Amino acid sequence: MKTRNPISTIKLWAITATAMILTAAFQSASADTEIYQKTLLSTTWVLAKSEGQTSSGAGVLVDAEKKLVITNAHVVGTARAAVLFFPEVKDGVPIVERSHYLDNVKKLGVRGRVVCVDRKRDLALIELDRIPEGSVPIALAAESVKPGESVESIGNPGTTEALWVYSSGTVRSVYKKAFSTGAGEHDFKVVETQAPINSGDSGGPVVNAQGELIAIAQAISPKARLVTYCVDIAEIRGLLEGPWKPAPLPITDVLTKADLTWKEHTTGHLEVSFEQKDKSTQTVFVSRETEYFERADVRRVWALASTAKQAPTTEVMMDLLQQNARTKMGAWTVEKTDQSEYLIIYCVKLDATASPDAVKSTMEYVAQLTSVSKKTLQPKQDSQTASQTLDAWLAK
Repeated sequence: MKTRNPISTIKLWAITATAMILTAAFQSASADTEIYQKTLLSTTWVLAKSEGQTSSGAGVLVDAEKKLVITNAHVVGTARAAVLFFPEVKDGVPIVERSHYLDNVKKLGVRGRVVCVDRKRDLALIELDRIPEGSVPIALAAESVKPGESVESIGNPGTTEALWVYSSGTVRSVYKKAFSTGAGEHDFKVVETQAPINSGDSGGPVVNAQGELIAIAQAISPKARLVTYCVDIAEIRGLLEGPWKPAPLPITDVLTKADLTWKEHTTGHLEVSFEQKDKSTQTVFVSRETEYFERADVRRVWALASTAKQAPTTEVMMDLLQQNARTKMGAWTVEKTDQSEYLIIYCVKLDATASPDAVKSTMEYVAQLTSVSKKTLQPKQDSQTASQTLDAWLAK
């Protein structure tokens, strides 16, 4: 009877195990390549210009019928138009050089209109003029990914000259998170991973092993290594399935469309001068940035009525409070400066999605109200006569 050599048996097992490992690795690599190629057909490069600067990020096609691409709100900023590129693929390989797309922008660029912004979720929707041939919407996962699962993503990091860059990692946790970034205050369900995200990857698709969208790349943790945050699919579905809120226009565009001449103040806010009936001029300010809470976006419009070294008297304060109850919009406020001066300001907080005509009417109202009120706030004026003048104007 022939006896098998134990050493040969061990070698055979080692060879078999190695073969199995190599086969699994090959299958895994093949699967990753397949997912990359599949996700690539839905991924975009997003370029948006706001406040004189061009931002670059990624996006993903989520609805072919409505021609919608989803990205991060901080990618588009205050821009309400964008140019998007889908990857051009030759022989199964995407062209990754940025210059190729910029040099062929008329052929490859797709115009987009920002139709919805949700700063709380840091998400935005862009409606495209057209969808290039071969581009397909990504499939949305039915539920959130779980810790320990592998995820893959595609982005356009500014740290490299290449587009359509592949990354992979593992989910660390999924939870609700409230935090701040340079783009504002956020509160949404995050997918925390250890997959690398760089500037320019924001808005890119994060997919599971089936190539389904499970999140949108959002930010990195500045205090930890390999900790990245992504917007969970539940938030994405919530935006797509809920009522859309129009995206506020940049205030410079609003004022231009309202045929108002404006200039920039040293604070960065914008100011417009309005001539009054008595030929005096009243300056009205409007904030460049919008304020928001949840889905509410507002824009401040205000004008200065008085500056004094002494605090307003009780009589003046009571008069202002009474006027607040009768004004059509807005209210009086008293602020103390670092130089210990007291400013009496009339301020309106206007829906940031209001039309240019509505913004113009609001600014005219603030100008007229403040101009009339100056007479009340001048100490040498007959306060009773000035107050009657203001009351008559408010009653209109």
